[in-house]
Amino acid sequence: MTTIDYSVWDHIEARVERMEVFMKKGEELEKSLMESRRKLAEAQRRVQELVSASTPEAKANLAKAQEEEKRLKKQERSWEKKLQEHRIEEKKMPWNVDTLSKEGFSKSVVNVKPEKEEETEEEKEEKHKTFVEKYEKQIKHFGMLRRWDDSQKYLSDYPHLVCEETANYLVIMCIDLEVEEKHALMEQVAHQTIVMQFILELSKSLKVDPRGCFRQFFAKIKTADQQYQDAFNDELESFKERVHGRAKIRIEKALKEYEEEERQKRMGPGGLDPVEVYESLPAEMQKCFDDKDIQMLQDAISRMDPTEAKHHMKRCIESGLWVPNARADEEGEKDKEEGDEPQYEEVKKEEQ
Repeated sequence: MTTIDYSVWDHIEARVERMEVFMKKGEELEKSLMESRRKLAEAQRRVQELVSASTPEAKANLAKAQEEEKRLKKQERSWEKKLQEHRIEEKKMPWNVDTLSKEGFSKSVVNVKPEKEEETEEEKEEKHKTFVEKYEKQIKHFGMLRRWDDSQKYLSDYPHLVCEETANYLVIMCIDLEVEEKHALMEQVAHQTIVMQFILELSKSLKVDPRGCFRQFFAKIKTADQQYQDAFNDELESFKERVHGRAKIRIEKALKEYEEEERQKRMGPGGLDPVEVYESLPAEMQKCFDDKDIQMLQDAISRMDPTEAKHHMKRCIESGLWVPNARADEEGEKDKEEGDEPQYEEVKKEEQ
C-alpha cells in the first residue's frame, strides 16, 4: 500500500504557525495595555497629590502632571483599540483552537489520546488494509454525503470512521474517480475528504481522540462567517487540484506501461521493434512497405549504398518487419551473407 502523502495539508500547517505568531502578538498587546494602565494609575495618584497640596512648587508641577495623565489616557485608549481589533481578527481566524474552546468546546469533555509508539510503515499498511476490508462500504457511503447534518449524523452512528484510514481511503477514491473521468463524483468525495481531514487536524490541535471532537468541527463550520467558509473552500480547491495532478501522472504512467507491453509483443526475432525500425527507414523504403511491393523494395535497395542497404535489411529481418524466404537453399543463404540481395517470401507490415 502506498503511503498517502501529497502534501495537501501544507498550508494547514502553515496556518497553525501563523496562529502561534498571532496569539503571541495578542499576549504582547495585553501586556502593553496592563503596563499602560499601571502608569496611568500612578499619574492619576500624582495629580491627586498635587491638587490637594498648597505649596507653590506643587501648583507649578500640577499642569505638567495633568498633561502626563492626559497622554497616558490617550495611550491606554490606543492599546485598548489595538487589542479589540486583534480579538475581532481572532474570531475570524479559520482555525483557532482557543476560539473553539471559548465557544463552549471545552477540552474536558473529550478524552486525551494516550501516548503510543510510532507505528512502522508495515503496521500502518496492515492497519489500513484491515480497516478498509471491514468498513469499505461505510467509508464509501460517507464519501457520497454532502450536507453537514447528514455527515455529522452518519459519524455519530459510526464514530469508528473518524480516523486516518478513512481519510486515506477517500484520497485514493478521489484519484480513482478522476482517472475514470467521473469528475462530478470526484468533487463530491473530495468535499468529504476535506471534512475528515479538518476533523483530524482539529484533533491534533486539541490533542484529543478525533472521535471526541468531530461535533466541534460541525458546530464551527455550520455557524462560520464568510471568511471561515472561504478557508474551507480554499482547502477543497487546493485538494482537487492535487487530485487532478495525481490522476494525470497515473494515466501517463498507465499509458507508458501499455505502450511498453505492446512494444514487447511486437518484438521481432532479433529483439527489435518493427514500428521503430519502419520509422527509421528512408522514405523510399517506407513506401515499399506501405505498398507491400517486393520488387519495388529490391529496386530501392539496388540504388542505395551497399553498406546502408545491408544495415537496413538486417534491422528489417531482426524486427520481423520482413520474413526471409524460408525455402531459400544453402547457396541463397550464402549469397545473402556475402551481401547479395536477398529474396523474400512475404512482407510483414505492422499496423501503424
